[in-house]
Amino acid sequence: MSTHPSQHRSVVANAIYGLLNPIPFGLFVAALIFDIVYFRTGVMQWVKGAAWLIVLGLLFAVIPRLVNLAQVWITSRRSAVRAHRVDFWLNLVAIIAAIFNAFVHSRDAYASMPTGVWLSALTVILLAIGRINVAVQVTSEGGLVHE
Repeated sequence: MSTHPSQHRSVVANAIYGLLNPIPFGLFVAALIFDIVYFRTGVMQWVKGAAWLIVLGLLFAVIPRLVNLAQVWITSRRSAVRAHRVDFWLNLVAIIAAIFNAFVHSRDAYASMPTGVWLSALTVILLAIGRINVAVQVTSEGGLVHE
C-alpha cells in the first residue's frame, strides 16, 4: 500500500498541460536568440520578430498556467509536490518579466536594447530553472521522478 496520497488530476487537464507547456519556453528562447542577433547586427527586423515571439509566448503561456494553478493550488493542495509549487512561482515571475519585455519591445528598436536582452534572458532562465527543478525532484524513496 502506498503511503503517498493519491493525486486527483484530470486526464484532459494533464494532456492540455503537457501539450501546451513547452510551447512558451520555445518561443521565449527564440525571442532571446532574435534579441542577441539584433544586438550584434543592428537589423531592426530581428527585434520586431522578437516582439512577436514574446507576445505569442505570453498567449500560449496562459492556458498551461491556469491548468497548473488549478492542479497545484486548488484540486490537490495537500498532495502537491514542492517542486511543482516552486515551478508555478518561477513561471509566474517569468511571465511578469515577459510582460515587461513585451512593453520594452513595443518601443523603438534602438531603445529596446539592452533591456530587452536582459529581460529575455531573465525569462528564459526562470523558465529553465523551473523545468529543471521539476525534472530532478526527488521522491521520499530516493528515486527521481519524471512526469
